[in-house]
Amino acid sequence: MQTLIPALNYPPELLLQAQGIRVAFFDVDGVLTDGGLYFSEAGEALKRFNTLDGQGLKLLQQAGITPVVITGRDSPALRLRLKALGIAHARFGTEDKRPAAEDFLQTLGLSWSQAAAMGDDWPDLPVMQRAAFACAPANAHAQAKAVAHHITTERGGEGAARAFCDLLLVASGHYAKLLAQVGISAHTGPSA
Repeated sequence: MQTLIPALNYPPELLLQAQGIRVAFFDVDGVLTDGGLYFSEAGEALKRFNTLDGQGLKLLQQAGITPVVITGRDSPALRLRLKALGIAHARFGTEDKRPAAEDFLQTLGLSWSQAAAMGDDWPDLPVMQRAAFACAPANAHAQAKAVAHHITTERGGEGAARAFCDLLLVASGHYAKLLAQVGISAHTGPSA
């Protein structure tokens, strides 16, 4: 049996900044999606999600880091996707994201020092500024990039959220453990 070796390397100072995170706040449009707005002929909003991002959100949960979605929009497609990923904490249709984040912190019994945030535009800035660790996708607005501790090489909706999740997993010490489980399950047969 061949052991899977982690392929990710981050600067030690970046990992130190991202340590101790227990909750990660995510915007949707421009972070979990490409930021484009698609509408059907009937006026239904359609969204495109990336499976890499979805796997990253699942891995965060396995590592004990709670993903929380706070978005200015709402749609059946988004609610369906979050349900499929098992994300229990989400606030829809809110432009004032800081109070929503504070509500979740209180509910989870956590503080800003244990929070990370990923956003791409002005409505995300109040949460990004207060979080202990902030990240922006490559295609974020310049102001979001200026606030971020890290900017991914990936664009929103194209693996940026996964890159953020991976960084948090490495910083928390869970990445190698979760990767080892993949190696074990690959040799023991199909999973449930």
